[in-house]
Amino acid sequence: MQFLKRIKFIFTTLTVVFLSQKSYSQEAKVSVTQDPKFEQLLNEKRKINSSITINDRYKIQIFNGDTETSKKTLLDFKRENKNIDATIVFSTPLYKVWVGNFKTRIEAEKNLSDLKKKYPNAFLIKPNK
Repeated sequence: MQFLKRIKFIFTTLTVVFLSQKSYSQEAKVSVTQDPKFEQLLNEKRKINSSITINDRYKIQIFNGDTETSKKTLLDFKRENKNIDATIVFSTPLYKVWVGNFKTRIEAEKNLSDLKKKYPNAFLIKPNK
């Protein structure tokens, strides 16, 4: 009985070793062809991103909460204030509505006092990258 188990084990081992030597998975050769306009577009995007500086700009957060209410708040704000940028930022687990892109703190605080009339929970932030 022990002899048969050993023979079965040896046979199984040899079969696995033999089959593993003959298999050629992971030997595919992939070539990627890319439109030259893609590289041009990527370079333009890099130029634009380098010119946008987030660290030295102030923003005002007017809402913090769930996705549906944040979308509604953003639409209401954009309808009333067409000249001020606004966006939704997701920061786990909440959505935040940030408005403005102010260079100076004084400019941001002036707009904050105006926005506090409609959004009493609004406050000034200086986001990091």
